[in-house]
Amino acid sequence: MKPILEVKNMTMDFGGLRAIDNLDLFIDKGEIVALIGPNGAGKTTFFNCITGIYTPTSGDVFIDPDGDGKKERINNLKPNLVTRRGLARTFQNIRLFSSMTVLENVMIGCHAVTKAGILGAIFRGPSTKAEENLIVEKSYNILEKIGLAKYVNELAVNLPYGAQRRLEIARAMATEPFLLLLDEPAAGMNPQETLELDALIMKLRDNEGISILLIEHDMKLVMSLSERIYVVDYGKKIGEGTPEDIRSNPVVIKAYLGEEIEEDA
Repeated sequence: MKPILEVKNMTMDFGGLRAIDNLDLFIDKGEIVALIGPNGAGKTTFFNCITGIYTPTSGDVFIDPDGDGKKERINNLKPNLVTRRGLARTFQNIRLFSSMTVLENVMIGCHAVTKAGILGAIFRGPSTKAEENLIVEKSYNILEKIGLAKYVNELAVNLPYGAQRRLEIARAMATEPFLLLLDEPAAGMNPQETLELDALIMKLRDNEGISILLIEHDMKLVMSLSERIYVVDYGKKIGEGTPEDIRSNPVVIKAYLGEEIEEDA
C-alpha cells in the first residue's frame, strides 16, 4: 500500500523568510499523524501549501486516495479543486457562517462536491431539487455522527465553543474527504471538550475511514491519538517517529517539549 499523501522537499519562502525548509512527510491510509512544533514553526503554512492556499516555492505534494500507486501532483490546484480531490481542513480560528444555522453550515460543505452548476441553482429543475433534498439528509446524518443533531436549527454563533469546533469538523466531513487536516482543533477547549474531541477523532478514523493529519499543542491529546508524529522548528523537520520516539528525542525536548512530556509520562 502506497501513502495517501506524500510531501517531498517542500520549501516555502516569503521574500527573505523561509517558512518551510525542505520538509518531507507522508501519511498512510488509516493513520492519525500529528505535526507539532513551537509557534511560528511553519505548521499552518504547511497546511496552506497542501490545501492550495499557497503554492510552495519548491517541492511536490502528491495524493493517492486509494493507496494504489496512482498518485496525482496537486501543487498548483486551487483550494476548491483540492477539496474536490478529497482533502478537507479546519482552521486555527473558527471560520463558521455565524448567522446561518448549524444545518446550513454543513450544507455549505456538501455544496463543495455537488453536481448542480450555476444554471441548476438558478432554474432549480427536478434534478437540482432532488440533490438539495439529499444534501439536507446527508447534512443531518453528519450532525448525528458528530453529536450536534440537537443544535440543527440553532444559529452557529449561539453554540458553545466546543460545539462550534465540532461543527467545523462536520462541515469538513461534508466534502467527503479521504484525509482531514485539523489545525489546532482543541485550542480553547476545556478538559471535558478535549476528551470528547479525542473520542470523535478516533471515531472518524475507525468508523468513517478518514485519515487524519493533526496540528496541536495539547500534548496529551497528541500522544493519545497519534501513531506517528513529525516535529518542526523554524520550518525544518527535527524529529519523526512514534510517540515513544518523540518523548525520548533530546533534540525535540530541547526545542519544544521541555519537561511537559516527562511529567505526563
